[in-house]
Amino acid sequence: MQQKEQFEKIKNGKGFIAALDQSGGSTPKALAAYGVPETAFNNEEEMFDLVHKMRTRIITSPAFDPEYILGAILFEQTMDSKIEGIYTADYLAEKKGIVPFLKVDKGLADESNGVQMMKPMPDLDELLKRANERNIFGTKMRSVIKQANPEAIKAVVDQQFEVGKQIIAAGLVPIIEPEVDIHSPEKEKCEELMKAEILDHLNNLGEDEFVMLKLSIPTKANLYKELIDHPMVIRVVALSGGYSTEEANEKLKANDGLIASFSRALSQDLNVNQTDDEFNAKLKSAVKSIYEASI
Repeated sequence: MQQKEQFEKIKNGKGFIAALDQSGGSTPKALAAYGVPETAFNNEEEMFDLVHKMRTRIITSPAFDPEYILGAILFEQTMDSKIEGIYTADYLAEKKGIVPFLKVDKGLADESNGVQMMKPMPDLDELLKRANERNIFGTKMRSVIKQANPEAIKAVVDQQFEVGKQIIAAGLVPIIEPEVDIHSPEKEKCEELMKAEILDHLNNLGEDEFVMLKLSIPTKANLYKELIDHPMVIRVVALSGGYSTEEANEKLKANDGLIASFSRALSQDLNVNQTDDEFNAKLKSAVKSIYEASI
């Protein structure tokens, strides 16, 4: 798949984006949910090896189907690992026809003024260079908003777009992800403030500076319609944010043009002890339900 083809698929394709990018901190949790206890590994290397096996099983499954899945977000370790002797991104693009993305943030800074900014990324240029060598199409980076603090929300969105421009300059498409905490008592207010800040940045982008957005499903249905229709936005995707698959799908359906980019909701029923038939059937049913909600 060439970049132009990938751009088209992400912009106009029917389906959703699979998030397979749990990193260091959330990996033990992801493995435990998959039925692999912490006693199964002794160090980080063994842990990443097990998680790569889990991701390989998902990606190589016939249920991981390009008819329903437009793209997949990878963790750095997954990008540098191989599936059936081919680097993961090439396997996705060539064997599956699925567009590869890379998570590039280094995690969240401590909460301050009701938000969590991204930690500094001193090696970002180096990582983007590697991402290009590995044929990655776009990137993803996450911040979190918990309180309706206008200055702090502005700072989060400013940081996202500042790094986003660095990513665009490297020839990749950034997924801008300022997540609003679904448990925030001020969720709706946070979303309105954030939307205004995002629009401000979108209106100041140059003519080739395309971005994607990854946002929590809004409290008020279709709040993000303006962002979805914006000429500089390739696609707006939603994170499940801790909702169960069923709840996330229900909420997603109320928003026209918003598609899913779920991680937990995709893999919540998968288990290491399932036979391939059981595993594929569970994955297929999750994929289909998320797809239905996305279209």
